[in-house]
Amino acid sequence: MRLFVALDLPWTLKEHLSALAGGIPGARWVPPENYHITLRFIGETPGHRAEEIDLALAGLRARGFSLSLAGVGLFSKGGGGKGSRRTSLWVGVERTPPLDLLQSKIETALQRAGLEPERRRFAPHVTLARLDNVGETRLAAYVQAHNLFRADPVPIEHFTLFSSRLGKEQSVYTPEVEYALA
Repeated sequence: MRLFVALDLPWTLKEHLSALAGGIPGARWVPPENYHITLRFIGETPGHRAEEIDLALAGLRARGFSLSLAGVGLFSKGGGGKGSRRTSLWVGVERTPPLDLLQSKIETALQRAGLEPERRRFAPHVTLARLDNVGETRLAAYVQAHNLFRADPVPIEHFTLFSSRLGKEQSVYTPEVEYALA
């Protein structure tokens, strides 16, 4: 199983985000049902390890909190300078101490369960589109037109262990276990 830990988003917020989709020829837009905020990517995991991961996450205690989305941006491969390639378009997540604490507790629990430490810096976001050979001018215009995007805060009352299956058009994400926040 290919696993990751994420915050699922309320459907009303997913609908609000879906209104941003479009206007960039060649972009592969993520379907609204796949919008989420990854807290920790785990990857391919055998069944017995998935049970250990579930146990580690089930023992975690954290408080619920409010989450706000704001702004749009781009991730690049190759450092973002000349010759780098834009890979995805995202909506930003406002960093808060409760979000950072939850992510840190998940990371610690997974390391205690035997996973290697995450090497990438935590950069909370919701991926809107994957980009392959999309014109820089179009991307710049899109970001400029949408960089003031804001969504009303939403309550976060649980986090989720998802499995991911690669499909023909896009990945299929299945919530495996939800873990309540106090």
